[in-house]
Amino acid sequence: MSKQFLFLIASTREPGHVGNTEWLARQAAASLSADATQTWVHLARAGIPEFIDQRHTVGSYPMPEVGSVMRGLLEQTLACTDLVFVAPVYWFSFPATLKAYLDHWSAWLRVPGLEFKAQMGQKHLWLVTTNGDRAKAQPMIDSTAMCAKFLDMPLAGVLWGKGGPPDAAKGDADAVEKASSFFLG
Repeated sequence: MSKQFLFLIASTREPGHVGNTEWLARQAAASLSADATQTWVHLARAGIPEFIDQRHTVGSYPMPEVGSVMRGLLEQTLACTDLVFVAPVYWFSFPATLKAYLDHWSAWLRVPGLEFKAQMGQKHLWLVTTNGDRAKAQPMIDSTAMCAKFLDMPLAGVLWGKGGPPDAAKGDADAVEKASSFFLG
């Protein structure tokens, strides 16, 4: 079975500008085999609706409507073998775009018959992130690990690179070297 990678770009950079995290993720993706499928989704441009928590009222959620943003993201999430968070550190944590996507996992866990948790346990979760200081990335790395653990997903790897001003990751020789084999092991 060929690998199917879903790269969720959480940066809120304006269109046409590739940030350090996306650049580093694309360097890592270049080492994927030719038969591996790559789907790249810019969450900031996806139009993710506000999540409404119904766990303690209705208790379950309907399947997202066919053709909706969330149905598309759900289908892409379930179709992948490998889910990659491409997330720069914003205030010691996930960017709001990724957090909004993750909030919808609460609904997907409660869609009758979907078996979201069981399906997610068959996937690998990866994190590519950048910021100015590795220690300040730790809360987001820990949150990623907790998401993986909750869904019984293996956390396959974390790639951290120096971020900050444009092109800072290109100057991080260690991160660039690790990117070249990140998805291989």
